Amino acid sequence: MPPKTRSRVSKRTADSGKVNEDEMVGGKKKAAASVEPLKTKESSEPPQYSRWLMKSEPESRFEKEIDLKFGIEELKALPDQTGCWDGVRNYQARNFMRQMKDGQLAFFYHSNCKEPGIAGIMKVDVQYQRMVKRYIPLSELKKYHLQHRAKGGPLKDVGLFTRARLSVQPLTTEEFEFILTLEDTEPL
Repeated sequence: MPPKTRSRVSKRTADSGKVNEDEMVGGKKKAAASVEPLKTKESSEPPQYSRWLMKSEPESRFEKEIDLKFGIEELKALPDQTGCWDGVRNYQARNFMRQMKDGQLAFFYHSNCKEPGIAGIMKVDVQYQRMVKRYIPLSELKKYHLQHRAKGGPLKDVGLFTRARLSVQPLTTEEFEFILTLEDTEPL
């Protein structure tokens, strides 16, 4: 036997005080379930980040006759070694950029190239700081990510693998510091 269908009640009828038979239990009106979300300090405020990973393409790629090439060497060659970070279309990435504050550190990540990876460090306001001592490829970061997911570690939830399509991603201080230590170690 199919389930009994309930008729919909207009807002006006619902507000008039009339009680529908379906709302009655044992001669008493059922209590309406509250649908208001719980407000906690955590859910009302977005998390604040102070470290970032910003992706750019170091190899030439033309879109509407414009070369989109912008690697760390191009940033280094600009006046005052400072440039504009534009072309970000994803809303979440743009929102992350709005959370950034001048002077915060970010990794300059080369994407869409033969060997993607972290090439250098810059300050927000997009100013070149330095090259990393050795290029840290995506493949090495992936190995650490898989190890940390299995056994625990700072890269277990890194956005590079959980939100891979974003060109601007937040990093926790632990993630940033761990990746920074990789420049002094031998590659996996």
